[in-house]
Amino acid sequence: MLKDVRIAVIGLGYVGLPLAVEFGKIYPVVGFDISAHRIAALKAGHDHTLETSDEDLSAAVRLKFTSFIEDIKDCNYFIVGVPTPVDKNKRPDLTPLIKATETVGKVLKKGDIVIYESTVYPGATEEDCVPVLENFSGLKFNEDFFCGYSPERINPGDKVHTLTLIRKITSGSTPEVADKVDALYNTILKKGTFKASSIRVAEAAKVIENTQRDLNIAFVNELALIFHRIGIDTSEVLEAAGTKWNFLPYKPGLVGGHCIGIDPYYLTHKAQELGYHPEVILAGRRLNDNMGFYVAQQVIKLMIKKGQKVEGANVLVLGITFKENCSDIRNSRVIDVVTELQDFGCKVAVYDPWAAPLEVFDEYGVKLVPDLDKGYDAVVLAVAHDQFMKLDFSALRNGHGVLYDIKSLLPKDLVDGRL
Repeated sequence: MLKDVRIAVIGLGYVGLPLAVEFGKIYPVVGFDISAHRIAALKAGHDHTLETSDEDLSAAVRLKFTSFIEDIKDCNYFIVGVPTPVDKNKRPDLTPLIKATETVGKVLKKGDIVIYESTVYPGATEEDCVPVLENFSGLKFNEDFFCGYSPERINPGDKVHTLTLIRKITSGSTPEVADKVDALYNTILKKGTFKASSIRVAEAAKVIENTQRDLNIAFVNELALIFHRIGIDTSEVLEAAGTKWNFLPYKPGLVGGHCIGIDPYYLTHKAQELGYHPEVILAGRRLNDNMGFYVAQQVIKLMIKKGQKVEGANVLVLGITFKENCSDIRNSRVIDVVTELQDFGCKVAVYDPWAAPLEVFDEYGVKLVPDLDKGYDAVVLAVAHDQFMKLDFSALRNGHGVLYDIKSLLPKDLVDGRL
């Protein structure tokens, strides 16, 4: 345990809350969020995202929650973990990050350290956030206050690679601050840290982690498009190729969520700002962004082949979250499948026991169905929730109904099509 550590965690979502809880088991911590509803739920001892258990919340005996800025003024470490989305034109939207930075700037004091966890392009901390901190505090960077960057590596729904069981990148605006940031995180991590040489290096490392995954998935998605035309099963090809020791086990699918489908645009934005037009990264993004429409079109073709009337057909889409066994609906590309099927004139029912109906309606304008019927004209398995693996798919679709498996989890002889 380090001496004189009083932490404020700004933003209590998938990133901030696990941090606040782990630090709150050791140090005085104030968890700050602008959502009064979120604060009330956490004070009641429950995290609706299920990233943190009720037991862990109870174990964080030194953690308090608030939505009032005056409650964080006595802290000397400020950790910012707010979302960094893109706008409708796929450009970085730093609004949440800047607003959080303004909040910190209002209470910043001499000697304080501000650590950012949000995914950004290289240079954002020092070029975009530091001026805001200086402006609102009246203090000077690297003289009066300091900054660090330790990118989040939270994987929503993953109960194996949890916060304390992953290795974390750390960095600081001076060598001394880098040591302090590194030491702070090492008090809660079991796998240790990697201290980067600069904040920009740490920012770049984070943004390429998900860009690399995005490109690998884009590659196998393109393989799926090619193999469909050849007339061979993509899963069988990947299984065969996977017998080589160094073949990477990626699978085709929809690429959404708040990381993989977003982060590459932060890197390409910075590159374009510097006069370089990325070729490979943006090509992969375009391909992945179009997979939902491709899936819907394949479902329609299969329905037509079976002699079904598309207009007015009842279609069931199983899942709306961006990944399995997780309640996070942010940037879910399942919505592309839904809207394309609706454009063809289908009546689409969406069922997801993990998603919050109000959140889905507010985000996508889709009303989740509370229960499943029988005899759908087509069923699309879009998300691999454990509950879906127990369903009777023969009963869900009528005798000639189409069953399409985006996740390639069901037996091949049961489905009509899959990626």
